[in-house]
Amino acid sequence: MKPLKSVGIVAVSAEGAALCYRTICNEAASLLGEHRHPEICLHSFSLADYMRPIDADRWDQVGELMLQSADKLVAIGAELLVCPDNTVHQGLDLVRKRAPAPWLHIAEQVALVASACGYQRLGILGTRYLMEGPVYPAALAKHGIAYEIPEPAERKRINEIIFSELISGVLNGSSRQYFQSVINQLASRHCDAVVLGCTEIPLLITGTDSVLPIIDSTRTLARAALRAAMDLDD
Repeated sequence: MKPLKSVGIVAVSAEGAALCYRTICNEAASLLGEHRHPEICLHSFSLADYMRPIDADRWDQVGELMLQSADKLVAIGAELLVCPDNTVHQGLDLVRKRAPAPWLHIAEQVALVASACGYQRLGILGTRYLMEGPVYPAALAKHGIAYEIPEPAERKRINEIIFSELISGVLNGSSRQYFQSVINQLASRHCDAVVLGCTEIPLLITGTDSVLPIIDSTRTLARAALRAAMDLDD
């Protein structure tokens, strides 16, 4: 077996990064053999360090933080990079050309999955920055895929659930029901699938909780990283 590339995880929130790490390790075994997975390294600044520039709409500063993490990871051997946080990709888009190693983009990987499945209109769930921002519109447009986002009051409540509950690993049944109601509304607006575009939402919502097929952005990115580490997409 040819050598595996080392994966560097640029972490932002703990729960999303942990899910990405676990997915790579757990799913590698079926492809590589029991207990085997690529070498993985992870670096994280404090989430507070990201929230200050995010709240100030300074996405350039967000991107610079991501590059600092990337430099640290490459310095200890990372050969490809991922960030299991959808929101900060608005900053990555500004600096990706300066990255010290190839960087897999979470929205681009979701768009590839959506295109392969033949989806035409996706509902996008995530932080308000993500739902109202350019990350997914740009990635989906390259595949001719339309999208819908929840209504303003729904976006506000979803954002509150993410930051007051999900990023701390708090999973409430009432919040699950709220997400389900929003997904139902997206289905009524002719969406044929929904993107769980906050890396913690898959902790709360699974395929059995949704009337629409889901695309789990966290696990989608992790699987893409595993393929890249094995050179399966070459």
